[in-house]
Amino acid sequence: MPSVSPMSVSVIVPVHGGGEDFERCLSSLIACNPAPEEIVVVADGPSDGAWRAAEAVGIPVFKLSRTGGPARARNRGADKARGDILFFVDADVTVPPDAIRRVRSAFQHTPQPAAVFGSYDDEPGKKNFLSQYKNLFHHHVHQAGAVEASTFWGACGAIRRDVFMEMGGFDETYRHPSIEDIELGYRLRRNGQRIRLDKDLQVKHLKRWDLGSLLKADIFYRALPWTGLILDHGSMNDDLNLKVGSRMTAAACCLLMVVLAASVFVSTLLVAAAALILALLWRDRETYRFFMKKRGLWFAIRTVPMVWLYYLYGSAAFAVGYVRHLYNRRERAG
Repeated sequence: MPSVSPMSVSVIVPVHGGGEDFERCLSSLIACNPAPEEIVVVADGPSDGAWRAAEAVGIPVFKLSRTGGPARARNRGADKARGDILFFVDADVTVPPDAIRRVRSAFQHTPQPAAVFGSYDDEPGKKNFLSQYKNLFHHHVHQAGAVEASTFWGACGAIRRDVFMEMGGFDETYRHPSIEDIELGYRLRRNGQRIRLDKDLQVKHLKRWDLGSLLKADIFYRALPWTGLILDHGSMNDDLNLKVGSRMTAAACCLLMVVLAASVFVSTLLVAAAALILALLWRDRETYRFFMKKRGLWFAIRTVPMVWLYYLYGSAAFAVGYVRHLYNRRERAG
């Protein structure tokens, strides 16, 4: 039997700024064995010149005259790329040496998926508490997700070139790092395409999170636009952040806040509040057990209010997004 040639892989890296994290990203890509057929770097508008690190090692850089966001930069990179598989990698992650082999292998499943994505690993690059919490939480959610996925992820996501072009690429109306990858995943599934979550394809996130950047990204660049996307599609997938259990936990967190506020006037409600707290801890016991296993008991204890805050601002963003959706629908109708 004749051997089947492996599909060629083009790695596409959008960068705006970049700095040392981008240099580490490039070094990890160069160290891949086997190597990708090409690495395409797209400089998203004026920056600090970090893209020069790519040119210094012979990697072509396509410079955009104005900043348009990662969706636009990835699309321009895809236009330049020649590989059968487009492997999108964020400029603030490092990939393992076997990343290209894993990507090629993922597309050999039968039936062949249209797209494959991975997750962050469990060793985030920055050591401060919020960076460890945020990236470990992301890792845990993806590792608990369904292999037959309902979305896509642009930080470490690969897609067949022909499918990507047929779908029209990422939606460039997203001008910031947002849910352009999730939106593409929704279109892929609506078009009958299969998306696979490869839990062994893991990259290290180097981004440093603080409370301000975390809340801004989660609320304005993810929760609010994701709510609009869900309502526009008229359905909510039971996967990753949107599992039914997570939605119930979010509702319980909101109820806890109401009960605690009311207990100021009716002290007996503190019993109900205590019951809700115990229920919330029990409901997310696997998450806290995961945090404790990775970083110890004190770390896990400190994640409890962060997880509850996550549910609260996610619920608030959904409520605001729902009102905005109703308003926009009325405006279009009238």
